[in-house]
Amino acid sequence: MRRLALFAALAVLASSGATAAPAPAPDPAPVGTAEERGVAVAAARAGRDGVRWGRCTGQHAMPGRARCGTVAVPLDYARPGGPSLRLTVSRTAATGGTDGTVVRQGALLFGPGGPGASGMSFPAVALTPAWKPLAEAYDLVGYAPRGVGGSAPLLCADPAERPVGPSPAPTRPSRALLREWRAEAERYATACARRNGAALRHHTSLNSARDLEVVRAALGEPRLTYLGVAYGGYLGALYADLFPHRVRRMVLDSPVDPDPARVWYRGHLARPAAYETRWADFRAWVARHDDVHGLGGDAGAVARAYERASARLAARPAGGTVGPGQLHAAMLTALHHDEVWPHRARALAGYVHGDDRQLLAQAGPMPDAAARAELAAREENTRAVYTAVRCNDAPWPTAWKVWEADAARLARGAPFTAWDHVRTDLPCASWTGPRQRPRDVRTGPGELPPVLVLAAERDAAAPYRGALELQRRLAGAALVTERGAGSHALSGGPNTCVDGHLRAYLLHGRVPTAPTPPCTPHAEPRPRPPDLPPPVLTPAPAP
Repeated sequence: MRRLALFAALAVLASSGATAAPAPAPDPAPVGTAEERGVAVAAARAGRDGVRWGRCTGQHAMPGRARCGTVAVPLDYARPGGPSLRLTVSRTAATGGTDGTVVRQGALLFGPGGPGASGMSFPAVALTPAWKPLAEAYDLVGYAPRGVGGSAPLLCADPAERPVGPSPAPTRPSRALLREWRAEAERYATACARRNGAALRHHTSLNSARDLEVVRAALGEPRLTYLGVAYGGYLGALYADLFPHRVRRMVLDSPVDPDPARVWYRGHLARPAAYETRWADFRAWVARHDDVHGLGGDAGAVARAYERASARLAARPAGGTVGPGQLHAAMLTALHHDEVWPHRARALAGYVHGDDRQLLAQAGPMPDAAARAELAAREENTRAVYTAVRCNDAPWPTAWKVWEADAARLARGAPFTAWDHVRTDLPCASWTGPRQRPRDVRTGPGELPPVLVLAAERDAAAPYRGALELQRRLAGAALVTERGAGSHALSGGPNTCVDGHLRAYLLHGRVPTAPTPPCTPHAEPRPRPPDLPPPVLTPAPAP
C-alpha cells in the first residue's frame, strides 16, 4: 500500500509513544459551562460502558483483525441526559511483536479530514509493512465523526437527486451561471435546515472535539494519543486547548489554520493561490516528461493542452458523461497527492491524442448502478457534514456581493479553483442556524506535552501558514517541514526524514529540537508509460 492518504481517501499513518504513559492529572471538578459539565458526565458514562467489540460488517468491513463497535455521545453536551448519537469506532489490537516483547502503549486514535470524512478504515494499515512497528506497539483505532457514515449519518438532500453527467468548470462564470449557483446554494441550506431540524445546530467542530474526549474514555485510555490530518488536525488542536491534561502524544499533520479570524471564510480565501501554485508544479512535471506525455515542453504548453481538452469536452462530453467539470475534479486530486500525477497526466494525454479510455476510467461514473448509488449517498453525506460543521462553526458573509467580489479578485491571480471554493461554501451565506465564534486555540508553556506538527511547504489543501500558526499557538510544539513539496498528509508517505521524526515521537516520545532542520522533498513520481493499462481511480472530494 502506497500511502494512507490514498488508501483511505483521507490520508495518514499512525502510532504513538514508548513506555507506559505517566499517570494523568486528576479530572477537574465538573464545574464551568453546561457543556463542560456535560463532557464530564458523558466521559464518565463511556468509561463505565467501554466498547463492545464485534465483527466489522457492511460498509465497515475490512481485511485483517479489525473489530468494530460504537460509543454513545450526547447530541447536545449541555444536556448529557438528552438524545444521544452512537459513533462507530474500529480497532486493530497491538500485536506486541512476533516474540511478544514490544511494550503496548495503548490506543492511537486517528482523526480524519473533512469535515465529512470517516476514519473507520484506518486500522487496516496494520497489514502494511510500513506500519508494523506502530501496529506492534499500539491499538490502531479509527472512528467516524458525528454525522459521518454509520455515526448517525447527516443528509441534506436526496442522494438520488444529485446531478450526474457532464458539468461546466468555467474560470469566468456568466451572470446566469452565478445566479444558478446562488439559487442552488440557497435551496441546499434550506433543505438542510428543514430535513434535520434543531439537531443540525449541534454539528460543530467543538462538539466533535468533545466527542474525542468521550471516545478516549470509552477506550479506557487515561490520556489520548492522537494522529489528526488536515481538519482532523484542527480537531486535535481544539482538543488540546479544551483538555490539555488529557493529552499524551499528538501528531497534527497538514493542519488547517486555527486562527479564529481565518475559520472558515478567510482561511478558505488563501487556498486558491496555493492550488494555483500546485497546479503549476503539476504542469511543470508533465512538461519535464514530454517524451511520455506529448503535451508540450513547458508548463504553459501543458496549460494550453488542458484548456483545449476542456473546450472539447464542453462541446462533446467524453462518453456522454465526462465534461469540463469532471476533468477539473480529477485534476484536483493530483494537486493533493503527487503519486496521482502519472495517472492523471496519462488520462489527459490520452484524451488529447484521441483516446478517452483512461479519462473515462478516472473521471467517469462507476459502471455498476448499485456502486453509483452507494457513492452518491456517501458524497451527499460528506457534503452535508462539511456544510453543516463549517456553517455552524463561524460567522460568514451574508451579502452575495462580498462573495462575488472576493472570488473575482482571487480569480485574477488564481483562476483554477477560485470560483470552485466560493461555490462549495456558498450555502453558508443563507444558513439560518446560530453561528459560533471560533475558539481561540492557545496553550501556555507547560500546559501541554510536546506536540508534533507535520507540513509540506507547497500543500494546496492546507496552506503552510496554518502549520506555522498552529505551532505558534501550542507552546512547545515542534514543526517538521517537508521543503519544496506539496503532497497533502505526510504521515506514512514516501519521505523517510518525515517518517523518522514521526516514529521517534510516537514510539519514543522524542521531538526534534528547535530549530528543526527541514526535510528535503521526497522523490518525484515517475511518469506512467502509455502502454500500461489505466488505473481505476474515483475522484475524491477536496478536503
